[in-house]
Amino acid sequence: MTDFTTFQGEFRGARRGSDFLRRIESSPPNIWYRGELVKDVRNFAPLRGGIETLASLYDYQWKRSEIMLVTSEDRKISRTFSIPKEKSELHALGKALTASAQFSQGMLGREPAYMNRSIASFAGCSAFFDTGGKTFSNNVVNYFNYIRNNDLSLTHTLLNPKVNRQASPALQNDPTIAAHITKESDSGFFVSGARLVATLPFADEIAVFPARLMDTSEATKDYAFAFAIPTTAKGLKFLCRDSVDYGLGKTNHPLSSRFEEMDAVAIFDNVFIPWERVFCYRDIDICNRFYDATGATAHISYQVVCKNIVKTEFFLGLISLMTHGSGLDRFQHIHEKTAEIWVGLQAMKAFKVASEAGAKTNSFGMLVPDWDPLDAARYMFPRLYPRMVEIVQQIGASGLVALPTKEDLNGPLKEEIEKYFQTEKLEAAEKIDLYRLAWDVSISAFAGRQTLYERFFFGDPVQMATRIFRDKNRVELMERVNTFIHRNY
Repeated sequence: MTDFTTFQGEFRGARRGSDFLRRIESSPPNIWYRGELVKDVRNFAPLRGGIETLASLYDYQWKRSEIMLVTSEDRKISRTFSIPKEKSELHALGKALTASAQFSQGMLGREPAYMNRSIASFAGCSAFFDTGGKTFSNNVVNYFNYIRNNDLSLTHTLLNPKVNRQASPALQNDPTIAAHITKESDSGFFVSGARLVATLPFADEIAVFPARLMDTSEATKDYAFAFAIPTTAKGLKFLCRDSVDYGLGKTNHPLSSRFEEMDAVAIFDNVFIPWERVFCYRDIDICNRFYDATGATAHISYQVVCKNIVKTEFFLGLISLMTHGSGLDRFQHIHEKTAEIWVGLQAMKAFKVASEAGAKTNSFGMLVPDWDPLDAARYMFPRLYPRMVEIVQQIGASGLVALPTKEDLNGPLKEEIEKYFQTEKLEAAEKIDLYRLAWDVSISAFAGRQTLYERFFFGDPVQMATRIFRDKNRVELMERVNTFIHRNY
């Protein structure tokens, strides 16, 4: 057994799916769905597909162990916890992140690798957490070792509820809405209030990371913290949205039946946070520099770019199968749409390669991918993804809605379906399988959630453009043009 306060316990190494399932059966989080507390999280139909998929992902890493696992102290651990020092280590990490994303075709945005990159970055720059006058570096390193050695999954929250967007949490009409410190003791502090969005609420742990705080008043310090606790912590509740998994199986809903991560609001009701699990406490400056100073933003973005490359490859493969199977690949507008996705894929790959080529060692000794190519990728993909979905809709057209189910194909109308749903190159059953996949990625509830997710993965795209406009140095280019204007030769 492991002491969740001190992190002392057995070094288990890389997980198997059965390990994760045993944990969720024995210690389920406090999940609420449609007004009721979920009593059997493991077998709860709206969540079961996602839970079993996460277990399968843990098994999958053993099937691709030469890429996804590495040996530490005679045990295998996930390479996604790597703290790279050399470019060869960064390249190996990129291969592991890509392999992990291939398991879900990029549809698991909050697979464990995402948060693993964040915690690994903090650990690689742990001295940063001592710069605010408080010494939390040991906590960061101990926590990193704990989740790495036990291969734990994390959900996380970054945002405060948006009641009045013009006011900081402390200046809201009700300052108790956002998660805040209520009291302190010798052994820790207590938190009440809400945070969002906790994707993957059936994970082992929740990391509560800083929301950027523009108000620097004394009252705002009650909202300035970072910590991680088990999702089973007393007083912690997860309020879930409606599930996009309707329980109709992998044939009818090939994506939504597998990759429902679930999104939730995390509600803290006087939740106790031990000091050993704290990374930042009542320090606004540390909170606002948390990600950039540690290279975490770059390492998270690197994982996301690997995931987005895989996701774009999936769309390119999907529309190629659709157009080939339906005999549409002779039309020029199909060529144009295919080329559009192909160019997007090459751009994402180029961003990844450029970030690796320009990687530099930061002041803490950790290798960090070059930020500008990753920032460009972050700006591009929220525009590329909805367009790829639109292309699937345009190619599939009425075929995405005039679509039988598995039950229809095996029912009394089987002969009619086999006759009327065949294409130039596909038998009816083949076309139905393909188009049900296209349906699930383009017009289902799952598809809608994926599109929204990718649009706002890194926040408001317009604000991202403003940051690019503000932060990227264009002075040299302006001077070059100005020099040309006044050149007399």
